[in-house]
Order: sequence, then C-alpha cells, then structure tokens
Amino acid sequence: MQMDIKEIFDYLPHRYPFLLVDRVVDFKLGESLKAFKNITFNEPQFTGHFPENPIMPGVLIVEAMAQCTGILAFKSQGTKLDGKTMYYLASVDNCRFRKPAVPGDRLDFEVITSNKKRGIWKFSCVTKVEGKIIASCDMMCAQRDI
Repeated sequence: MQMDIKEIFDYLPHRYPFLLVDRVVDFKLGESLKAFKNITFNEPQFTGHFPENPIMPGVLIVEAMAQCTGILAFKSQGTKLDGKTMYYLASVDNCRFRKPAVPGDRLDFEVITSNKKRGIWKFSCVTKVEGKIIASCDMMCAQRDI
C-alpha cells in the first residue's frame, strides 16, 4: 500500500519547506511504515548548512523520521488530520548518525512500532541511503488534543 504526496497532506500538517516525506511506499497498520525523501540541492537548508559542502542537517533527518511516525500513528488509528488531535514528538533516544546525506541522495525511512499505550507510541526508526543505514533512533510520540 502506497501513499502519494496528496494523501500525505491528509495526515501531516507540514508543508513546504518543512514537509520532509515525499512518498510512503509501504505500511502495515499499527506495525510499520516505509517512506522516502529525495534530497535536492535547491532546498533552503543548503544555503546555510555548509554551502560549499552541503549536507542534510541531522535534526531534519530526525524530523523526517518523526513525520513518518505521525503518518503511521494517524493511519493506524483510522483518523486523518482534523485540527483536533495531533501527534507530538515526545522523546528521541539512542540517536546515531553514521554517514552524512547529501543532495542527490534518496533517504529511505523505516519505522517500526514497538509499543502503544494510552496515546503514547514508541518506534524504532532507521534512515538508509542505497541500502546502508545512515541514521537510527528510538522515538516516542504522544497523541494530544489541540
């Protein structure tokens, strides 16, 4: 099951330049999600994040993984973005960066649900480029009314 950018808009409040998921390529409700983002040189962060040697900021890679968890949580609950409920990033643990990501790379995200209890979701997340892990972390997201 896939989701294009128009369907992603139904599950995330983010828009350019802060929407960091281009497409969902697979998901299993309540279990896992795979998605990707194509990195291009014309993105705004590269004007200041080392213009002579552009690399994708690690915090944006973490944010992209968090956006993937939000999509999975909303989709798994059978709800869409409605202006009443939001999933907020609650914690990031065991975060590791193994290699920089640069323009021209495709970031492949994999998030796996490890636990869900009373509106708190726990996930294991990895980001890969060309099949090799470049970043990983454990995340917790909390469902809250706005």
